[in-house]
Amino acid sequence: MKKEHVLHCQFSAWYPLFRGVTIKSVILPLPQNVKDYLLDDGTLVVSGRDDPPTHSQPDSDDEAEEIQWSDDENTATLTAPEFPEFATQVQEAINSLGGSVFPKLNWSAPRDAYWIAMNSSLKCKTLSDIFLLFKSSDFITRDFTQPFIHCTDDSPDPCIEYELVLRKWCELIPGAEFRCFVKENKLIGISQRDYTQYYDHISKQKEEICRCIQDFFKKHIQYKFLDEDFVFDIYRDSRVSKNCLICFKIRAVTDSLLFTWKELISENNLNGFPAFRCTNSEVTVQPSPYLSYRHLSTGEDAHKNQQEDD
Repeated sequence: MKKEHVLHCQFSAWYPLFRGVTIKSVILPLPQNVKDYLLDDGTLVVSGRDDPPTHSQPDSDDEAEEIQWSDDENTATLTAPEFPEFATQVQEAINSLGGSVFPKLNWSAPRDAYWIAMNSSLKCKTLSDIFLLFKSSDFITRDFTQPFIHCTDDSPDPCIEYELVLRKWCELIPGAEFRCFVKENKLIGISQRDYTQYYDHISKQKEEICRCIQDFFKKHIQYKFLDEDFVFDIYRDSRVSKNCLICFKIRAVTDSLLFTWKELISENNLNGFPAFRCTNSEVTVQPSPYLSYRHLSTGEDAHKNQQEDD
């Protein structure tokens, strides 16, 4: 994979081309001081909190006597930095998208940090919600520090203008999401995205699902993306017979789900008919791969070999 392929998968690179068939979004330039704050390895202090932190009262006079209050002028107090201008821009964007958003950087969303949010969700209403997820996410850190780690070309790393992407919050049904694999501008594979669960309707409707995704690909995506080999995720709303593009993926770090990459890059896949795979029974149901990222709350180590964005 070359560095130009990574750049082509940046949200701002493809969103203008497919604005009409994807979720409404707002892209904001990320100021350098905000980036520095997000990469700060210090104690997690989230700016923009609506309410100041409260301190529990001691249960007894004896306990109160044990508390040592320092009046040393040199005692450091942890305070969150404030970004008033950026905070205003973000809140205006959130309001324009209906009041709730799904946040991400140029490539990745903080899916590995969902557990730290009060609602155990990536649904954000304020900048402080976004900061809490971003500062807790390995995926976000990798966007900042290692965007080209899987690239094979020796050219200098391109300069990246980092951006905060706010996507209108939509209640998507996991059983309606599919990952599509394209080789030489031909759709060669379609996989159920939430492969850890069995969905009866997918098994029953797989021919129709495959046909609808093929039609969408030919009409809206084929020959329009910046590369000829790529991966994209799609949402199929059967209630209104409509498909919605979710995002394009960096192939080298994208989970091939129910395929293997060896299968997908085989020369035998260019026969014009995409292979369709789904979880066929409850016997094959697996735990969610994101459960391993609850390490900060459970004390367990995280498996850091999977990176997904949207």
